[in-house]
Amino acid sequence: MTENTAAPSGTAETPDVPENVRRVAFLGLGNMGGPMARNLVAAGVRVSGFDPVPEAVKAARGAGVEIAESGPDAVRQADVVITMLPHGRLVRSAYVGAEGSGAEENAEGLLDAARPGTLFVDCSTIDIAEAQDIARLTEAAGFAAVDAPVSGGVVGAEAGTLAFMVGAADEAFARAEPLLRIMGARIVHCGGHGMGQAAKICNNLMLAITQIGAAEAFVLGERLGLDPQVQYDVMSQSTGQSWAVNVNCPVPGPVPASPANRGFEGGFMGALMAKDLGLALSALDREGVDAVLGRTCQRLYAAFAAGEGADQDFSGIIETVRADAASASLEAASPTQDAAQTDHAENGVDREDRT
Repeated sequence: MTENTAAPSGTAETPDVPENVRRVAFLGLGNMGGPMARNLVAAGVRVSGFDPVPEAVKAARGAGVEIAESGPDAVRQADVVITMLPHGRLVRSAYVGAEGSGAEENAEGLLDAARPGTLFVDCSTIDIAEAQDIARLTEAAGFAAVDAPVSGGVVGAEAGTLAFMVGAADEAFARAEPLLRIMGARIVHCGGHGMGQAAKICNNLMLAITQIGAAEAFVLGERLGLDPQVQYDVMSQSTGQSWAVNVNCPVPGPVPASPANRGFEGGFMGALMAKDLGLALSALDREGVDAVLGRTCQRLYAAFAAGEGADQDFSGIIETVRADAASASLEAASPTQDAAQTDHAENGVDREDRT
């Protein structure tokens, strides 16, 4: 495993871009892909993009991304193809041309449209086996493949400070790295195909656990009368510090850029966290790992994503914790009331029996 760090894009240390990666096709211009593509443009990379969502297209065009009519059209003149899509089935169908890539069933795929020598970099978070299958398909078509899922959320995507966990052959990694350094501050070569996904799944399992832990801690602080800013000042500088607290703080105020300050809009959606935890659950089952906390988090986020949380940042799980805390308080009070009522009724019966 190798690790490289670099200054975020937009600084005086923005890396030079080699000739063989200066034309990029970027598919998936949403909350994560949009800012990533924008940082590439700002670094002097020519980016042709595609996304089926009009709002994403409008924002990307405003940032200097050249919008193509379709995914295949975006890749025809590209040196590198970067995909940032919601799930593995969509990635595979985009590559081979099946339904789900924004094209019709059996239509031209990205592998069909790409020029010889094109490098394919998938930044989506997908199942390890899916990533390895997609890499095999890509190499069978004559191209090099890289899986490079990210960590850092929308804040990291916007700032160019993402962490990339990369699975690839050494040569493909070396070619992709200059672009990854534009979009991220930490790039780790985790091994061969699928190992980037393996690292990401483990990372997001830990992230979910710490985000729920942060939510529970802040709700407890609220109940105890602790000022959230004071609690943040303590936790962010003490052993309770974590990305879930220091960057993605689930209460408004302490971290102005966190989604909690905008009603949990944007950010890393609950539906995506639930999806990632589903991948982690599959891996846990496959490898025979118990993981009590991980399995509990998976259930909580699955329920969160089944409701309004699907389109909220995953730190919005704090609202579930608050609701559960309120419900627990009511339940804690109920037995006393029930006992008093029962005692009163029983005493009443006793009195009637004695008369």
